[in-house]
Amino acid sequence: MTALAPPRPLLPLWAAVVVAAAGGGILDLAFPSVGWWPLAFVGVAASLLTLIGRSVGGALLVGFVFGAAFYLIHIVWITRYLGVIPWFALAGLETVFMSVGAIPIALAYRWVPRVLGGAAGRLLVLPVLVGGLWTARELFMGSWPYTGFPWGRIGMSQSESPLAHVASWIGVAGLTFLMVAFTAAVIEWVRRGRFSQWSTAVPAAVMAALLVLVPAFPTQDAGILRVGSVQGNGPSGYFDERSRDAILNAQLAATAPLLGEDMDLLLWPEGGIDSDPLADAGTARTLDSLAARVDAPLIVNAATDREGSTFNTSLLWEQGEGATQLHDKVNPVPMGEYVPDRWFFEALVPDLVGLIQREYTPGSNAPFFDVGGVGVGLAICFDVIYDDVIWEGAREGAEVYMFQTNNADFRDTDENLQQLAFARMRAVETGRSVVNISTVGTSQVIAPDGATLDSLDAGVAGHMLTDVPLRTGITPVVVVGPAVQMLLGWGSLLALAVFGLLARRLRRGDTTMTPTPGGAGVIEK
Repeated sequence: MTALAPPRPLLPLWAAVVVAAAGGGILDLAFPSVGWWPLAFVGVAASLLTLIGRSVGGALLVGFVFGAAFYLIHIVWITRYLGVIPWFALAGLETVFMSVGAIPIALAYRWVPRVLGGAAGRLLVLPVLVGGLWTARELFMGSWPYTGFPWGRIGMSQSESPLAHVASWIGVAGLTFLMVAFTAAVIEWVRRGRFSQWSTAVPAAVMAALLVLVPAFPTQDAGILRVGSVQGNGPSGYFDERSRDAILNAQLAATAPLLGEDMDLLLWPEGGIDSDPLADAGTARTLDSLAARVDAPLIVNAATDREGSTFNTSLLWEQGEGATQLHDKVNPVPMGEYVPDRWFFEALVPDLVGLIQREYTPGSNAPFFDVGGVGVGLAICFDVIYDDVIWEGAREGAEVYMFQTNNADFRDTDENLQQLAFARMRAVETGRSVVNISTVGTSQVIAPDGATLDSLDAGVAGHMLTDVPLRTGITPVVVVGPAVQMLLGWGSLLALAVFGLLARRLRRGDTTMTPTPGGAGVIEK
């Protein structure tokens, strides 16, 4: 039985730290506002190069540097109003997870060559495992603690690239996996150095073909829905000074040019109403009058109090009937819309935690409205980054998506463009059009192929009146997405454990080291 010895580090530790720092910054450039999507491969490659042959301690260090360089840049928009403490806290937590999650990847580079030292092990098995472990780290970070923070996923960087269509088959997690596995395969092909043997390039070539040549899963044309959508640009930020109904009045003013237009539905953003229309008779009369004047139902959003709890609620409002359907935000933002373990965090930062008085309760009703026989999928603000919310809407029968958001607390930052990219990816992933409407922008109508059909610039009041394509048919990811995540997450960790056990058995065996050209060495038993 033969196996290669674990590789030595490709870079000395000081150089690996430098490369990791550069790689984190480069990876951020793949996301909006810059959006140079090919740089995602460069950033991933930089991280992997620093982990090859690295010890556990070394992997922790370079993983920490890579994570810090990426997240401190990527979510600097948090400082817009809240200052540096929440920025450092969230970026620091994500950095720790990136650091700890670098260890399994480093162990894969150590164990797989010991067990499978041939071409198949190095060029195929190792890259596949590395891609799976990177994806497992993303899935963990996107679900814990509390509801997680799935904001920096590699697959989400590709919303405007020709690779986005892969997500309609295997989702954002699957796209991340293929991108990382391809990058790892190219690295191993170059390290092997046998360029004259074309067969050594096959694993990387096959992965590249899957990324580039797989078309979007086709969904079927189901007509159009004429949607009016309104960006009021009102004082909807947490710290904005405003009088009573100032946001509502801003929305009404921006809606005025649409009065008299023919439409099937009027859409307002998250937080477009200052008061609870279920409890405030004046607000209810205003919405009823508006529905009558546009002669169409409304989808609006407000904080509602029901059965002793507060919800971030989307409402389907119909003339003479009021709110006929409700959807409550599934994943309220920790430290933004509620404070988990308030007693603990108040002891740490009482002034900041004291600003968050309202405690939103997670919703349990489906992210879906039936609007005159047309299925409308929903996501309120950051719910757009949670796969399960989007997939549930499709399974309920969504023919189009309406995403309502309030970006006012992050004016003039990359946050709204990053969130818009997530909305674009959801359109491609589900094969559905998306109307993404914000209080302050950027708002867009996005076609099922990711193309922009209509838009409003950030920081201005305005409206769109758009014939939005409807689609039927479920993309594969809606069906197999949870299984793909389970396989890539737990399956990768299980596979790593198996390689670890096999490598341990080899270490315990009677082995001798024989040098080979290039200095790698072969263990002979």
